[in-house]
Amino acid sequence: MASPIPPPTGDTKVDDKVDYFNLPCPIPFEELHREAMMSLKPDLFEGMRFDFTKMLNQKFSLNHSVSMGPTEVPSQSTETIKIPTANYEFGATFIDHPKLLLWGRAMTDGRLNARVKCDVSENLTFKANAQLTSEPHMSHGMGNFDYKGKDYRTQFQFGNGALLGASYIQSVTNHLSLGGEVFWAGQHRKSGIGYAARYNTDKMVATGQVASTGMVLLSYVQKVSEKVSLASELMCNYLSRDVTASFGYDYILRQCRLRGKVDSNGVVAAFLEERLNMGLNFILSAELDHKKKDYKFGFGLTVGE
Repeated sequence: MASPIPPPTGDTKVDDKVDYFNLPCPIPFEELHREAMMSLKPDLFEGMRFDFTKMLNQKFSLNHSVSMGPTEVPSQSTETIKIPTANYEFGATFIDHPKLLLWGRAMTDGRLNARVKCDVSENLTFKANAQLTSEPHMSHGMGNFDYKGKDYRTQFQFGNGALLGASYIQSVTNHLSLGGEVFWAGQHRKSGIGYAARYNTDKMVATGQVASTGMVLLSYVQKVSEKVSLASELMCNYLSRDVTASFGYDYILRQCRLRGKVDSNGVVAAFLEERLNMGLNFILSAELDHKKKDYKFGFGLTVGE
């Protein structure tokens, strides 16, 4: 007598079904390209920089920053004109994690920067930032309310110059989210609308964004391993027909982190953060623009956590 057919084992593959009533909450609309920006937009600088952070207690810290290096000035010629400058920056940070963040910086050149982040409720967050300067018509401020739903996020923005904006992003599947935005700049009598899509897994992130202003932005990030990520970006304006392609990398070692990029305009950049000791980091920055023959090099130290 033939033996009965054995029951299926746990190795049998079952197609994953999307549970549309239990989708993850997407990232904010303004952070759609954050993985690509980590590799392609490091904090490059020129000259010397020294940053010191002193923790007074668990919530309050003071920051001191000294920078010396050339500053570019507007010129009608093709060559870049630079003048030597030096600047000191004093700041304070208050963090009542995770509900409140107060951040302020005052510089000797007359600029004052401030940021506020406050969790009004479990799902509603208020953010604001402002920059005050002695130059006429250069000060600006902006605030926004960010509401986090179960599987969506929506944001309302307002700023000086009669700037109004709103965005919404919705998870469609476990990996795909779609969103859109609208804005109105009353001072300049300009308005626009945009659409975006983001697809992310444990190994890659692909993002696309298009706006009525003519901007098209595509980015892709591949996580080769836990320490190595590769990024690419294509940015174009179909109204002015300007196109730029960029390729970057993010390499995390035990004691340092190396980021860099190269783009179609002939710009090559690299940014190195080396941890020398607990609370002491050494920074190297380089940006080579072969087309404009503009070469920038910088080094610095960061003391404090």
